[in-house]
Amino acid sequence: MDRIIKLTLGLFVVLLVSFVAVTAYNGYVGQAYRSTLSSTYSYSCTLSTDAPLTNVTLFLPVPADPTGNSPVIERMSARQIPGIPDTWKTELYETGKGTFVKVTAPEIIPPAGTTTNDPYTITLSAEIPSRRVIDTRDPVTESPLFRPVQDLKPAACRDGAASAAGGQCSTYLTNLYAKYEADPNAEVTYRSELKGKNSWTVFEPKTNEYHSSVYLLMFGEQAGWTPVAGYLESGIGSYDAPVVDL
Repeated sequence: MDRIIKLTLGLFVVLLVSFVAVTAYNGYVGQAYRSTLSSTYSYSCTLSTDAPLTNVTLFLPVPADPTGNSPVIERMSARQIPGIPDTWKTELYETGKGTFVKVTAPEIIPPAGTTTNDPYTITLSAEIPSRRVIDTRDPVTESPLFRPVQDLKPAACRDGAASAAGGQCSTYLTNLYAKYEADPNAEVTYRSELKGKNSWTVFEPKTNEYHSSVYLLMFGEQAGWTPVAGYLESGIGSYDAPVVDL
C-alpha cells in the first residue's frame, strides 16, 4: 500500500511539474510574442516623365482592403505622405470597385537635362504602422491591395527569395485614369508598391509578409482609363506564431 501511495504521489509530482513547466513556457511565449510584435505597411508611388505634362488629371489606385479600409487614405487626405508636390491637389475617391487618389496639377515640368534614360521622377513614400496583425497569406480577400483586382492568375515568382521563403506569386490587372497634354514622344511611367509585414521575436526573430506592385508605361497624350499590370507575392516567411489573444 505504501508503495502504491508513493508511486501515486511521484506521478502527481511529475504531472504537476510538467503542468507548471508547460504553463510557464506558454506564458513566456505569449508574453514575448505580444511585446515584440510589430505590423507595418510600406507604401511608395513614383511618377516619372521625360517631357512636360500640362492640364494633368490622374486617378491613381490607393491600396485598400475589400471593405475600403486603407492604411494610406488618412495620411493621403492630410497630405502627410512625404513627397507630394505643393502644386498637386489631391482628393480621395471610392468608386465601389476601388479606391483612388485624384491628382490635379496645372503642369509637371521636368528640369533641364531630363532625358528618357534619366527622367524626372516624383516619389511618394511612407511607413505606416498597423494596429492589428496583417493577413499576409491571403491579401486578396483580407488585406490592402491596389483594387480592383481583376484577372488574377498564378505566376512564377520573379524573385527567387520569395519562392524560397514559401511565397505564392500571382499577376493581376487594376485600373488607372490619366488625362494630360504632352509631346507625342513623351514617356510617362507609373509604379506603386505596397508591402505588409509582421515581425516578432520568440527565441529568435521571425517575420511574414506580402508584396504587391503595379506598373504602367504611357506614351504621348492621355485621356481615359487604362489597365495597369499588377504583381503579388504572398505568404512569405514564418507562420508558426503562437495563437494568443492580442
